[in-house]
Amino acid sequence: MKTLTFGLVAAGLAILLTGCTGGGASNESTSSTPTTASNNSGSTPATSNLKVAMVFDSGGIGDKSFNDSANAGLTKAEKEFGFSAKRVDTKSEKDYETNLSTLAENGYDLVFAVGITQMNAVVAVAPKYPKVKFAIVDAPVKADNVRALLFSEEEGSYLAGYVAGATTKTGKIGFVGGKKIDLILKFEGGYKAGALAANPKVVVLPGKYTESWDDTQAGKENAKALFNDGADIVYHAAGRCGLGVITAAKEMKKFAIGVDSDQDDEAKGSVLTSMIKHVDVSVYETIKDFKDGKFTAGDKVFNLKSNGVGLSDMRNTKDIVGQKTLDGVEKAKQDIISGKIVVPTKP
Repeated sequence: MKTLTFGLVAAGLAILLTGCTGGGASNESTSSTPTTASNNSGSTPATSNLKVAMVFDSGGIGDKSFNDSANAGLTKAEKEFGFSAKRVDTKSEKDYETNLSTLAENGYDLVFAVGITQMNAVVAVAPKYPKVKFAIVDAPVKADNVRALLFSEEEGSYLAGYVAGATTKTGKIGFVGGKKIDLILKFEGGYKAGALAANPKVVVLPGKYTESWDDTQAGKENAKALFNDGADIVYHAAGRCGLGVITAAKEMKKFAIGVDSDQDDEAKGSVLTSMIKHVDVSVYETIKDFKDGKFTAGDKVFNLKSNGVGLSDMRNTKDIVGQKTLDGVEKAKQDIISGKIVVPTKP
């Protein structure tokens, strides 16, 4: 493994990495030394020699979605296996490569890159550190030391769309995405297909895109535009921007559908359901495999069959959704698992 002198390491870290706290990233575009996470297991001391680090995308910890789910998996592994991880928030995409390289230089054996926006950085960095294992969420990076954690988002989104199509009162529903890339089109495509399966007459308004992952105001304004166009349900796949969608739904007395994490309680009664993407499970399983000497490179796909995606339990809205729709969702789920339904990956 490549090493640096102590002086260079200290200088590089002080300039390049930013400590990540539970409240999210600092306002700086680059990061300084990431703080060591405390071990909160109570009974399990941090005695493991596991050296694990995680670099979050621009949404950062506190997005109540994608990054928080990844962090939850890391926290679970810390508590169970007795180690303390490094966490790094990165405000500017140009700093991903620097942050990943700095962690590899400083002895981290397993480094996670959270989000497809880090794909190019992992492609550039991983070959330079063949003894370091990398895992990236949502990007199919091919390298001998990289595991790609991928999800069948379209399958979970189909179920979310089914709920929307069966529940809408106006006959119109909408979608707000982050950046208009193939990954997010999977969400929109599955959502539209599921809605039309539940109600062939439903109108799925053209999706709106914030072209950001962390602009909550953009999420709110896009959702309000869809509600003003007649939609009464809007599904989001927009990272932190989605919190703005939920706010708009609450203010306008409409429904939002959450994503990635269970967001049902973000605005109780205004979030119809959430399409949960178990990034936490993928992170935890990767750390466990590494600890057990079973880490393998290549794609690892999490889908409905493996319980990698699915819906929240709709604890605040079950009465609104109704048992007939819930039964329809379960049937659709089984038909997808069996292959009877093949879900499109584009709208």
